[in-house]
Amino acid sequence: MPETIPFITEGPQPLLREIPPGQPYPVHALGPLQAAVQAVQGMTQAPIAIPAQSALAVASLAVQGFADVETLGGVRPLSLYALTIARSGERKSTCDALLIQGLRDHEREEAAQHREDMKAWQTRHALWKVQHDAAINSVKRTGKTGKTQTEAEADLHALGDEPAAPPSPDRTVTEPTYEGLTRKFAEGMPSLGIYSDEGGQFLGGFAMSSDNRQKTLAALNDLWQGNPIRRTRQGEGSFTLYGRRLAVHLMVQPGVARDFMADPKADDTGFLPRFLVTEPPSTIGTRLHSLARDGRGPVDAFAARLGAILRTSLPMDPDSRALEPRFLPLAPDARALLTEYADAVEVAQRPSAAMSGVTGYASKAAEQACRIAGVLTLWRDLNAPAVDAEDMACAIELASFYLSEALRLADAAKVSEETDRAERLRQWLVEEWPHPEVMTRDVVQKAPIRALRETKAAAAALGTLERHGWVVALPAGTVVRGAARSTAWRIVKGGCDAV
Repeated sequence: MPETIPFITEGPQPLLREIPPGQPYPVHALGPLQAAVQAVQGMTQAPIAIPAQSALAVASLAVQGFADVETLGGVRPLSLYALTIARSGERKSTCDALLIQGLRDHEREEAAQHREDMKAWQTRHALWKVQHDAAINSVKRTGKTGKTQTEAEADLHALGDEPAAPPSPDRTVTEPTYEGLTRKFAEGMPSLGIYSDEGGQFLGGFAMSSDNRQKTLAALNDLWQGNPIRRTRQGEGSFTLYGRRLAVHLMVQPGVARDFMADPKADDTGFLPRFLVTEPPSTIGTRLHSLARDGRGPVDAFAARLGAILRTSLPMDPDSRALEPRFLPLAPDARALLTEYADAVEVAQRPSAAMSGVTGYASKAAEQACRIAGVLTLWRDLNAPAVDAEDMACAIELASFYLSEALRLADAAKVSEETDRAERLRQWLVEEWPHPEVMTRDVVQKAPIRALRETKAAAAALGTLERHGWVVALPAGTVVRGAARSTAWRIVKGGCDAV
């Protein structure tokens, strides 16, 4: 039988990691944050999810110190962790700057006051040290002028403790190590945020190096839960910090995100499922100046509300600066909505069900809804007595969106893994395989790719290469290496081999 090769009109196509589009961002569910988010989107024409992430993260930082919210699993912080995936040029920094401006203005004002407080403290501390040293030295004197140890101790007791330096007013950090973050909590505010529009610098930095990653992930997991920070330092003893809260927003490019999300530690430790993750479709190429809208009014209103919350004194112990947040309950109808949602998500996690592949994210969806609802509630009114049904319904819609994003990106990661295997096979076939044809058993037995040692995986990789034009299926019965084959492919190594 003569060998016939199908005619291909185009050459081989690159193996692309295609990610299907996600659901539209439910911006209407942002409640009191909606106007500012839509205003920023109109000004920048960035994907709506980018300013939405920034608004939620900033609002979480603002209110997380004031209350802990009721969930079906107990009382939890209002801290939100957000991960925004978008390539360079999507105006991530611009969106974030517009929505975080109120925080930057507050930090600038507090820094000026902090400088004055430091001057006053230095004076007090210098006077205290003179008196302290005098009391100590008085014991060393001899004769009638000397004091007994008991008298010196009484003087020291009357002098009081060493004056503590005024805490740092900073509310945000960008690339902290675990030790640096702990020190910031010990010396500064008990409510902090890790915010970076270049989140790759944090994910690829010292804190996330191979030696430090496990420690950093564990610490950030504890802070999300509201657990105390425990630190042991050789030669300096140990200490525990209670009542600290942390919000996080990392903006990263797709390549950085893929590498981080592929790290088993990030998933196995439950770190990634604590994030509200989104990768919105690009708007590059559609952002015409003629379509831009002025949104200063809602943005200024957002900044004003943010400033008012930041100027409100946090409930904390004056000595340890440990937060003492109040309890924010769910109204009965809000709890009923949450229960219905939690049960639906639980059923969707059964084997082979829709969420069976993202149980880490799905198991936290109801809690994420409570946290989001609490943030929306306190942003509107710091003294709100409870989360009502309207805010809970909005929060459930947002949590559902983020859960759908987690599922979409998890599926994309799986497709990406299959594509990577196919690309490695392509390189081997084009560069090292000595024959013009290949069979499935050739790949299973001889390809130096462990993941393709099974027939099913090898056939899938060859199928991917066939769809992209790198191999061409031969008719059944084609003679390959002296025998008729039921299944075999011709390898396309260049444009002229494609015909």
